[in-house]
Amino acid sequence: MTRVLDAEVAVPAQCQLGEGPVWDPARGLLWWVDILAGHVHSTDPSTGARTRFDVGDAVGAVGLIRSGGLVLALADGFALASTDGQELARVPGFSVDRTALRFNDGKPDPWGNFVAGTMSWDESGIPPGSLYRLSPDGAVTELFGDVGLSNGLDWTDDRKLFYYSDTNLGRVDVFDTDPDTGALSGRRPFVTAAGPDGLTLDAEGCLWLALWGSGELRRYTPDGRLDTVVRLPAWQVTSAAFGGPDLGTLYITTASEGLTPAEQAEQPHAGDIFACIPGVTGRPPFLFAGLSRSTIACCGLPHCPVAAGRVAGPVSAGGRSRDSRPAPSADPDQDRR
Repeated sequence: MTRVLDAEVAVPAQCQLGEGPVWDPARGLLWWVDILAGHVHSTDPSTGARTRFDVGDAVGAVGLIRSGGLVLALADGFALASTDGQELARVPGFSVDRTALRFNDGKPDPWGNFVAGTMSWDESGIPPGSLYRLSPDGAVTELFGDVGLSNGLDWTDDRKLFYYSDTNLGRVDVFDTDPDTGALSGRRPFVTAAGPDGLTLDAEGCLWLALWGSGELRRYTPDGRLDTVVRLPAWQVTSAAFGGPDLGTLYITTASEGLTPAEQAEQPHAGDIFACIPGVTGRPPFLFAGLSRSTIACCGLPHCPVAAGRVAGPVSAGGRSRDSRPAPSADPDQDRR
């Protein structure tokens, strides 16, 4: 029998397109992005304190860096930032065609890389998007293309499976991954559903999937069986992440993008962050291993640390290649806090 849970407003964020929540165990913060507004948010659930900074561009995803900063997927490329946003620097040598595409969801992987995918601005899938990997040396690799609308992604703790949702395809797929290198193989359907969006895995290996337009977050067991539905008073559910000191709180992002005035009146909490206690725990997030100072470049913003001379060293271009072999971090066991 499918269990049904309700979620309550945890943060009255009122985001246009809230996405990509990630728990920061070291600071006790929940981070997320408001994609189209270009905002990176955080909140301390224990105090209610909140912060926000503007990256000056659309921002598809935020991830944690092992050394303490943030890695971002901007509209057309990658960047690093301090946690207050005052030191923001682009990763050079790579960009997508921002007139047609933008980055969407992304996360660090178990090997210390940062993985994020693209989508067309009009969500049509034309041109198709791709899934990319930013390695700690600054190289960007296209893992695969022909993506309709790149969305949620996560890896199992044993590093043997990778889950990935393509919203336009209407499906979450699962890949086999090489535990040592992360190489992808054996892609196959896992769950078919309308509007699959962001996703996360819990400590039991079950997948929590946000379904855009449904007002639901669903939990699927490793064999693809639906066993829990979280209902929200906001239709456009975008993603989820476990947080809190015991990783027992499930935080859920939503969006108000595109709602008519009548729809906004019907769902006034669209764009807020919701939470529930599902009775299972999550896992600490994977961490990006980070880039050397010589790898980052001026972001073009007035407060850029590179332009201001606060980041030393020559700028080297990160190359782009296409294969399916992530560069493992020097010490994979450090890729979680």
